[in-house]
Amino acid sequence: MLEFLTAEQNLPFTVALAVMLGIAVLEGLMTLIGFGLSNAIESMLPDMNMDADLHVHLDADLHTEIHGDIDSPTALSHLLSWLRVGEVPVLMLFVVFLTAFGLIGIGMQGFIRGLSGHMLPALVVSVPAVLLSLPVVRVMGSIIARIMPQDETEAVSHESLIGRIATLTIGTASKGHPAEARVRDVHGTMHYVMVEPDIDESFTRGDQVILVSQVGSSFKVIKNTSSSLVDE
Repeated sequence: MLEFLTAEQNLPFTVALAVMLGIAVLEGLMTLIGFGLSNAIESMLPDMNMDADLHVHLDADLHTEIHGDIDSPTALSHLLSWLRVGEVPVLMLFVVFLTAFGLIGIGMQGFIRGLSGHMLPALVVSVPAVLLSLPVVRVMGSIIARIMPQDETEAVSHESLIGRIATLTIGTASKGHPAEARVRDVHGTMHYVMVEPDIDESFTRGDQVILVSQVGSSFKVIKNTSSSLVDE
């Protein structure tokens, strides 16, 4: 069994499980001294400019307004939201992913070896193992989100965002042509919304605007002319 687990073809999966166990041990030790590893990671993420990716509460219909490729921030935000990032601590989701990836990969290699007598290269098995792990992360994230104590960053309605400052992130917003912008709610949670000017003007990436009304899945906005109102 040890020879099977340490085989070159199983190296990525064995390492994933070893890292998962290491994180669990480190989390336990840091919790004993009153400073959990998960809390440390969560506190570091804003400094890494990850707010936009980690606190997303997007409606699916907002994404249909943008026709970008998988590398666009919108696609990434959609994926992270689907994986429950922002609802569940990132470290928990990472541990779930490592566990699923490791067990699925080793299970696939064991099944293949039982049928053919040999294992496939690690890279060949890693691709389907990653793809199969993502739904596991989503399902487990949903379960964890339901049983975790609720904190102050509770969900808010899009209507409550009216009056807040937003920053354009993708594209150019003009009459009839919405673009994506980010906005924080009262709890500090980041949202991505579609915006278009309320009057005949245009806004580009980096411009700060004020949400004045919601029409369908997008918001009408006006230029932020006050230096005291900023998107922080």
